[in-house]
Amino acid sequence: MFKAPRYSLFLSYHGFAIFLLVSCLYSALMPFYLNPAHASEKQLVLLNWSEYFDQEVLVDFEKEHGIKVTEAYYETDELRTEMLINSDGKGYDLILCNGVNVALYAQKKWLAPIPEKKIPNLQYVDQRWREGFPETKTYGVPFFWGTLGIAYRSDLITKPVTGWHDLFVPDDMLRGKIVMIKDSRDLIGMALKAKGYSANSTNPEELDQAKELLLYQKPFVRAYSYVSLSKQSSMVTGQTMMAMIYNGDALMLQEHEPAIKFVQPKEGGSLWCDYFLIASSSLHKEAAYTFLNYIHRPEIMARLAQYAYYASTNTKAAEYLPTDFLTNPTIYPPKEVLEKSEIFQQLPPRTVKKINSIFNLIIQ
Repeated sequence: MFKAPRYSLFLSYHGFAIFLLVSCLYSALMPFYLNPAHASEKQLVLLNWSEYFDQEVLVDFEKEHGIKVTEAYYETDELRTEMLINSDGKGYDLILCNGVNVALYAQKKWLAPIPEKKIPNLQYVDQRWREGFPETKTYGVPFFWGTLGIAYRSDLITKPVTGWHDLFVPDDMLRGKIVMIKDSRDLIGMALKAKGYSANSTNPEELDQAKELLLYQKPFVRAYSYVSLSKQSSMVTGQTMMAMIYNGDALMLQEHEPAIKFVQPKEGGSLWCDYFLIASSSLHKEAAYTFLNYIHRPEIMARLAQYAYYASTNTKAAEYLPTDFLTNPTIYPPKEVLEKSEIFQQLPPRTVKKINSIFNLIIQ
């Protein structure tokens, strides 16, 4: 983002004139920096996870519609929210967001309603995901859904990994060898699951037990972030031997190192769905509708699902997916796993404050 230079309070006349000129330029150009998509009517800016969207699909979309899609990336859900707070929701045309935050973003007036008639291919989207969270029917177009679990190096860890307890109360050999997602709901929610509680608990005593579990685990944690999905990933090199991870990302890492295994924890994990949102500040809403309708062509959604190893919310896409994809239990967990998994819900302000306090204590 463009930043105006700082000046001393004691400016010469000449310096003051320069200051006024720079200030005027700053005011004039700021909208373009806040929303780089304004620079071109044929461009969309998408705020997204890295390694989540097949670039060849973006190339094909541009060839067909003459609209270029550029991406900005975030590492965690909370970092995405921080980026949007810093820009007051500006700077992007499309935002990929987990379901639980859609209501928050709508309350902040960052989102534009999405008319169903503008996206005919919504007819192929599973209704349970369209109405899966507050406000998603109005503001969200479902994309992928998945679960949260544990990836580990099966060639370096000989003891079976079956649940969250193995991650939060690890063997001594794992000291400094664990990566945990730097997200308050994932971190504290799964600590709650490890203790046998709901990931949406509002009970202060249960939250305190989750805090103590996270403090116990802290010396074993190499980093609070997210493991890289490249061939240089610390999971591939063996510097990280166990990590909290989303299911499809574990499969992507297996491309580089087959010894990486994924576990759906026996206690259950979190069940999530990502949504495409259109920013209220976007000047290219028609182009955004075109993009969202394009990706929900069943054959296109099947390509995207195979690239990212995630289950699609588009039910007709299954007709274009191979059997080994549709029967993969990591992508489509069995019923008993789904029954134990929870969707994160919005929590009371007092609970959110306590969770944030625990999170800041752990990651500092």
